[in-house]
Amino acid sequence: MTRIWALPILLVLCGSAVATGLIRKDRPGEAVALLGVFLLLAVTNSPLIFPRSIGALEAQRRSADDGRPIVFWRPGCVYCLRLRIRLGRSARRMYWVDIWRDAAGAAAVRAANDGNETVPTVLVSGRPHVNPDPAWVREQLRRSA
Repeated sequence: MTRIWALPILLVLCGSAVATGLIRKDRPGEAVALLGVFLLLAVTNSPLIFPRSIGALEAQRRSADDGRPIVFWRPGCVYCLRLRIRLGRSARRMYWVDIWRDAAGAAAVRAANDGNETVPTVLVSGRPHVNPDPAWVREQLRRSA
């Protein structure tokens, strides 16, 4: 669990250190702006943005029962963040698998992408779709409901 928060905490600490240096140089405006950028980066790389991840095997079992899509993602991926933000609240109805925390999820992504861990990979009805358009994913989610 602490590994998930390592990058966001590191970003906040680095931002604080740089901001402190700018404040000492009598540049508080730049310090506040830079700290804001580091905080934004920390939030986008934290588990707060994404729904709770589950294991790939559990996600596949649940998806087989109710037909909802599975999203394989990893922290720090801007394309995953774009998908998550563009899906809005409906993202919580999908199953999210963090491939850095789940070996079976990483293996499923590699199998779908010729050995590469390209994310987001969305699994709909057992078929993988790499970096799909969020509107298309929303439509697939609507069909599964």
